[in-house]
Amino acid sequence: MGVINTTPDSFSDGGTLYRGARLDVEQAMARAREMVAAGAAILDIGGESTRPGAQPVSPHEEMDRVLPLVMRIAAELAVVISVDTSSPALMRAAASAGAGLLNDVRALTCDGALEAAAGTGLPICLMHMQGDPVTMQVAPHYVDVVTEVATFLQDRVAACERYGIARERLLLDPGFGFGKSLAHNMQLLQGLPRLAAMGLPLVVGLSRKSIIGKLLGRDVQQRLPASLALAVLAAERGATVIRTHDVAATADAVAMWVALEEWAAT
Repeated sequence: MGVINTTPDSFSDGGTLYRGARLDVEQAMARAREMVAAGAAILDIGGESTRPGAQPVSPHEEMDRVLPLVMRIAAELAVVISVDTSSPALMRAAASAGAGLLNDVRALTCDGALEAAAGTGLPICLMHMQGDPVTMQVAPHYVDVVTEVATFLQDRVAACERYGIARERLLLDPGFGFGKSLAHNMQLLQGLPRLAAMGLPLVVGLSRKSIIGKLLGRDVQQRLPASLALAVLAAERGATVIRTHDVAATADAVAMWVALEEWAAT
């Protein structure tokens, strides 16, 4: 899953697709083509930064950022388009524009989100986050982070099923870096097999995350080698989808692990 942020303030690449105050759709399309050519099966388009301390944007502004790119990708590229949003209005509009997946960091907890997502008929990724982006990294606390994340995700799956969303439409994301300390992230990575045992596809996003900066002292643009290591570790522990800013390198790293697994099975 290749990440394309249409925001001016995302932690990793905020503003790089902007020309002045506006998104450069042509530049964003060039990145989309590059990612698909490098092996991305899914492109995740986000119009609201969810970095720690990020402020929310209005649904109208979020749609203005996201929908033009979704429509262009849908018209030109054979790839699943994921829209990273918690907005019911954008969920509906994105489905009409050609999106094939909804990716909600708030796990459909916003008012109207369950109804909107159910009505689209699309697959949905439910993510765990303690708190909200503004406050989530202010002293996050768990007794047992793996158990608590699993319980939350199980509850959200049950809520979806009550709204008529089939279990087969759901993916799960443990939410690395979303309301979690370094220790919590490490425990969650170690405990991924427990989450994989829930029987739904796991989406894992560790690309360029602060866990690397805290452990290795690397700036955001120096985190590729560690991001690749984390991608392989996540795949080994049961991740189905790897969310990354660096598609080509990540595809190669994971392909080597897949090749070893296939060789061992022959």
